[in-house]
Amino acid sequence: MMRVGIIGFGFMGRMHHRCWRALPDVRIVALCDPDAAALQSGGGPRGNIAGASEVVDLSGVALYTDPAELFARERLDAVSITVPTHLHADVSVRALEAGAHVLCEKPMALSCAEGRRMLDAAARAGRHLQIGHCIRFWPEYVKAREIVTDGAFGRVISAAFRRFSATARTRRGCWFEDASQSGGMLFDLHSHDTDFVQHLFGLPESVSSHGDRTSGGANHILTAYRYAGAPLVTAEGGWAMTPSLGFQMAFTLVLEKAVVCFDSKRSPTLTVYPETGEPFSPPLEAGDGYERQIRHFIGRIRGERMPSVIPPHDALTTLRLLEAERESLTTGQAVEIKEVC
Repeated sequence: MMRVGIIGFGFMGRMHHRCWRALPDVRIVALCDPDAAALQSGGGPRGNIAGASEVVDLSGVALYTDPAELFARERLDAVSITVPTHLHADVSVRALEAGAHVLCEKPMALSCAEGRRMLDAAARAGRHLQIGHCIRFWPEYVKAREIVTDGAFGRVISAAFRRFSATARTRRGCWFEDASQSGGMLFDLHSHDTDFVQHLFGLPESVSSHGDRTSGGANHILTAYRYAGAPLVTAEGGWAMTPSLGFQMAFTLVLEKAVVCFDSKRSPTLTVYPETGEPFSPPLEAGDGYERQIRHFIGRIRGERMPSVIPPHDALTTLRLLEAERESLTTGQAVEIKEVC
């Protein structure tokens, strides 16, 4: 039986709780959050994905408000770390030093230096560190990558990714609004697509970002990723949407012999428009990205023979790209990616 703890029990912590408790041979033995009121049975805060606001029963689970006390008292096999982003590095390093495998929410941290500290701690401890870039596991994105790598529809001509949310307007006073804690929209929301771009196409030669700037960074951003002799790739993100729009993620891939379109607000969500023949919606694997990333994490811990979908160094590379996008947004100039962290 795998003994699991969750540190941070807001929206994302409850999402991880939902996924962990559905798995066989897993027991959630401890929860930790500095806000004691968050450690209550019942419904949690609402987010942009359904599933975390459902009522939960925490009877039989040890509750803590201090991670140090949790690690002193509990022997854990694995930990989900779902605290505010500026705390990712410190809490992850402490968990790794306590002997636990770590699944830390994305982004990895707020700087490459912090991310490198996490990688080094995992190496010293001999434990798995996985960063929760769940889009790499989301069924529609997995299928899109399969279509591109299969090559049956030819090379990619262009790829445009979009991610919109009303988060910042609907959570006044939340840590998300403080860029020193969350990294702002760029690190919190847009990072999903930055990571998937490098997962699909590799490291770009440069990035060029433009956006609507605010005191907390950018509420809306559009980034072009330049690849030599490769497709035109862009990603647009914003969390200044109206509440009536809610949340939307989408992409359009233009290949030589097909166009692949995904829109989370449509049904079916994914459609392939081939050069010849009728449009079709390919079969998708079951589950959402949160469920699938945790199953992958468990498989890696148990030594199952599988390639890592999100090697920790990839998450560090995503941090480098986000830092470059922030620099481009500030200077108005393209930023070359000469080296990774």
